[in-house]
Amino acid sequence: MPAPKKTTRRSLLVTSAVLSSLALAAPAAVAAPKPSGSPSASASPSASPSATPPASMSTVGGARLGKPGTQVNLASGVPVLPKDLSARSWIVADAESGDVLAAHNAHWRLAPASTLKMLFADTLLPKFPRDTQHKVVPSDLAGIGPGSSMVGIKEDETYSVHDLWLGVFLQSGNDAVHVLSAMNKGVENTVKEMNEHAEELQALDTHVVSPDGYDAEGQVSSAYDLTLIARSGMQKKDFREYASTVTAKFPGQTKKDKKGKKVRKPFEIRNTNRLLAGDVDVDVYQGIAGVKNGNTTNAGATFTGVAERGGKVLLVTVMNPSKAEHNEVYKETARLFDWGFKAAGKVQPVGELVPPRGAAQSGDQPGANPSGEAGGSGDGGSATAGTGSKPVAGAPAADGTSGIGTALGITGGVLVLLAGGAFLVNRRWPLPDLVRRRTRP
Repeated sequence: MPAPKKTTRRSLLVTSAVLSSLALAAPAAVAAPKPSGSPSASASPSASPSATPPASMSTVGGARLGKPGTQVNLASGVPVLPKDLSARSWIVADAESGDVLAAHNAHWRLAPASTLKMLFADTLLPKFPRDTQHKVVPSDLAGIGPGSSMVGIKEDETYSVHDLWLGVFLQSGNDAVHVLSAMNKGVENTVKEMNEHAEELQALDTHVVSPDGYDAEGQVSSAYDLTLIARSGMQKKDFREYASTVTAKFPGQTKKDKKGKKVRKPFEIRNTNRLLAGDVDVDVYQGIAGVKNGNTTNAGATFTGVAERGGKVLLVTVMNPSKAEHNEVYKETARLFDWGFKAAGKVQPVGELVPPRGAAQSGDQPGANPSGEAGGSGDGGSATAGTGSKPVAGAPAADGTSGIGTALGITGGVLVLLAGGAFLVNRRWPLPDLVRRRTRP
C-alpha cells in the first residue's frame, strides 16, 4: 500500500494555548543495531513465521515504516536511542500530531496478546450505557481459553457494564470480555465488528480471531496498529478513564452470612499495567495515563502506553522483548518514553500515524461532537469511573507541577481548531481533554 501523502501544516487556532510546532532537524538516516538475542516466545502461525521480520512490510504511514530494522533520523541535538532494547518491534509516536519519531519493525505482524483488548474496547464501548445490568448465564463464559487472566465473574450474578469494563481494563479479564461479547450478539459477531473497525482505523496488519487476545492461529497485529488503536481509544472519555484507573472495587459472589442473610461483598482489583500501578522493580512512570499490557505464550510480553510531559503527549508500543528480565517490557517502554520526550521537537519523523478512513475521506473528526469529544459508552461520554474507582495517584510531574497525567485527552488549550472552526485531520488528529491533572489528596 503506498504511503499517504503528507500535507502542509496550517495555522491553528487553539482555545486557550498555542501548540508548539515541531522543530525538524535535517535528516540523517541511521540504521541502529538490531535487538540482540532470540524472541522469548516461540514462532508460531499466530505469532510470526520466523524470528526475523519480513524483508518488506506494509508502508501505511510512510515507506520507512515498511523497512526492517530501526528507523530514526539522527542529527545534531537529537539524543541517541537506548542501546539495550531487545523487543522484536517497537514504535515511539507523538499522540497529537501523529508523527512517528522512531520505530523498529513497526509493521511486523506479531501476536498481540491482551493489547488487542484496546481494539475490543474501542469497538464496543459506545454500545452499552455503563449502568446497564446483565445477569451472567453459563453460555456467556463458554470458550474462555485455559490459563486465561480472569477478574472473577460468577454465573447467575448480575454485573453492570461499568463493572465489566473495569474487569477488562484493570485485570485484563477474559471472562469480562466474553460476557460483553455475549451482550454484543456473541463472540463471532464481536470478532467481525473488531476486524471491521480495525480496517476503518487503517490498522491493516491486524486480524482478530479471539476478542480477548488469547493466542489463536492467524491472530496478529503490529506495533504500528496497536498505536493507531490506542490513539483512537483515547478519543473516548470512558476509555481514558478506565485505562488510567489504578484500583477499583469489583462485585463479589453472593453468599449467606452467619444469620442466613444474602450478602455480596466487593473485592479490590488492581491495574496490571506496571507503569501505572508500579511494581517491586518498576516505578510509576511520571505522566503515564494507560494504556494496556498483555502476555501470552506466542506473543511474549506486549504493551502500549501513553504519557504526557511538558505539554508533549507520546504513545509507545513495545512487542516481545527477548530479555528474560522481570517486567522487561515496561523497562524498555520507559526508556523509549524518556528518549521520546528528549527527542520531541528535535528529531525529524520517519512516518506518521494515519487518521481513520472516514476522517481521511471527509476531512472531519470522526464521531466528534461540538465539544470535540468522541462518543463514550452510551451515557453521553461520562468520564467518571464510578464509586470505588481510584484514578492514578498524584505524583510530581517532570516539570515540577503537582499531579500526574491520568485520563489522557488534551485540556481545552490543546483542542486544536482551524480558524474556520473545523477540525484539521490530515496530519493532526486532536485528542480532546488529553491531560487532566489531579492534585494530591
